[in-house]
Amino acid sequence: MASITIRNLDDEVKKRLRRQAAEQGHSLEAEARRILREGTGVNAPLRPRTASNLYDEIRALVEPLGGIDLEIPPRTRVREAPDFTGTKARRRARVR
Repeated sequence: MASITIRNLDDEVKKRLRRQAAEQGHSLEAEARRILREGTGVNAPLRPRTASNLYDEIRALVEPLGGIDLEIPPRTRVREAPDFTGTKARRRARVR
């Protein structure tokens, strides 16, 4: 088994981790190992990377969950472009 040292860990993070470990009935180290194991997906089977773009990656993640239905907002008219005529003259007048 390997060991790691985590330097400059926030005191608040350590306090919360210790509290979380106590609630689960684990030691601080055991709780940290559990979080790292779950966070890296060590117990989950590795999914081969077959997607070639972001769309395919996202679809591969959500399709097994039944997909996601997104509401498509209605199209609206494009607003009129702002009128900047005379702006230079006003700016010059303010600077003087």
